[in-house]
Amino acid sequence: MDCLIVIPARLKATRLPDKPLADIAGEPMIVHVWRRAVEADCGPVVVATDSEEVRDKVLLAGGKALITRADHPSGSDRVFETIEKFDPRGAFEVVVNLQGDLPTLDPKLVRSCLAALREHDADIATIAAAITREEECTDPNVVKVVGSPLKGGSVLRALYFTRATAPYGEGPLYHHIGIYAYRRKALQRFVSLPPSPLELREKLEQLRALEAGMRIHVGLVDTVPLGVDTPADLARARELFRSRR
Repeated sequence: MDCLIVIPARLKATRLPDKPLADIAGEPMIVHVWRRAVEADCGPVVVATDSEEVRDKVLLAGGKALITRADHPSGSDRVFETIEKFDPRGAFEVVVNLQGDLPTLDPKLVRSCLAALREHDADIATIAAAITREEECTDPNVVKVVGSPLKGGSVLRALYFTRATAPYGEGPLYHHIGIYAYRRKALQRFVSLPPSPLELREKLEQLRALEAGMRIHVGLVDTVPLGVDTPADLARARELFRSRR
């Protein structure tokens, strides 16, 4: 396959220290995310980390992991370093950046992201789901995507990403889900660009790509995976795994 899935896993997180190593149902969270990525069956999966302990946990589970620089400003930079190390000859034309804090991820979401990239000729693709809870509409921690539907209506061409409630008026609002599929050349260009003005204002790096004229497509899906950012999120993830037993 021409797709490589990279899971950046930085050990130092402010709200939930040592997050990749957090125990869920007897295994580190990063191992659960790695398993979900493998289940997507889209190509090889590599964990990119600045921690030997994280690397060793993944290797023990049977996965692939690489140590990357500790000073990367973003996950995208860590992903690019990984693909350059793992695939110096350029065999993989597409790379997926999968967040390392999605232990309950439905693997089909990875496939939906790739479909939005490949079927509509985008530089970058991501996914989103319609917001169904009123409190999310005004929550700045829920990133909204504003887009124009492409043919068929299941994919949007992204026009903007924001923490504000947008767009104005009646109609659906879409909750952005932080999974990205890049064409390799697009990722290389993206990490070479300086942070853009809107990116700095919103604290959303995908705006750098839009400001540079890159085309981002958004596949619409029907579920938002649980992202583990806080102790409360971790408790919920543990409960979800207990309920599946």
